[in-house]
Amino acid sequence: MIGRPKVVISRCIEHDSCRWNGLIISNPLVKHLKDFIDFIPVCAEVEIGLGIPRDPIRIVEREESISLENSVNTDNHTAKMNCFSDRYLQTLPSVHGFILKSRSPSCGTNNVKIYSLKGNVLSSKGVGLFAKKVFDYYPGLAIEDENRLLNLRIREHFLTKLYTLFRLANTEKTMNELIKYHSNNKYLFMAYNQEKQKEAGVIIANRHKSSIDEVYKDYSLKVMEIIYNMPRNSGNINVLQHLFGYFSKKYLNKEEKILFYDLIERYRNFQIPLVTLTSVIQLWIAKYDNTYLKNQTYLQPFPKGLQTIFDTGKGRIGQSLQK
Repeated sequence: MIGRPKVVISRCIEHDSCRWNGLIISNPLVKHLKDFIDFIPVCAEVEIGLGIPRDPIRIVEREESISLENSVNTDNHTAKMNCFSDRYLQTLPSVHGFILKSRSPSCGTNNVKIYSLKGNVLSSKGVGLFAKKVFDYYPGLAIEDENRLLNLRIREHFLTKLYTLFRLANTEKTMNELIKYHSNNKYLFMAYNQEKQKEAGVIIANRHKSSIDEVYKDYSLKVMEIIYNMPRNSGNINVLQHLFGYFSKKYLNKEEKILFYDLIERYRNFQIPLVTLTSVIQLWIAKYDNTYLKNQTYLQPFPKGLQTIFDTGKGRIGQSLQK
């Protein structure tokens, strides 16, 4: 793989002491990601002229609109934030994802508190103003906050999307290379959305003899559709059974088959992670030298160094990333 993905990150996360209270956010996961990703740090609040430290800001609902206001003196920063966000995102070089500060009124991707004029919390389902612009400009990219990435399934989905789009961005614009890319991602796309995977295949077939630029554009949009939502367990199980079929009849004995189906049932019941089963498949690929499956990104969608089964769901990262 050539180069590394470029990811915009809230500057306060492991990069600079620029949070509203003058602190830096320590995050072992982001610290670990620095070995694999080229980060582009930005603090939208500092960029619009707010100091360090500064009064906290918050989102306030005013009639049918929302505004970004100082929580102490009600100074309104909405126009400045929207202006900066547009300017910054319009001039941003090619990037592959975003990691933004959770619950921030500027960067929060979800669960941002919305206040009434009287200071009461009306909802906890808002999106920060800068983050909203990010979703508007980059609807198909890998976009998450640092806390949600501590959840195993969310983290794997984010990394899979990030590296899948990164590989596509680095795929040469020729029909042969696009066909090769699609072939290598066959089972990954099948796990995510089998119907849309077939639609992507129709685009690659290019029956209408469109230009390579048109095919690449349409195909890229379809790939974003395929991997937009997290795959279901049923999608992964379908793919695992397909991969199992490459070995079951010719190489595996009855006991091995029973053991693998037992692993599938345990995965179905959320008792073991997906990597348990894909590791078994990889062992068989190496043992029986299946050259076709060796190139399937489903089995290794992102670098091995980013694989960890740790998951708390409570905003804490495990020892596997702290060493």
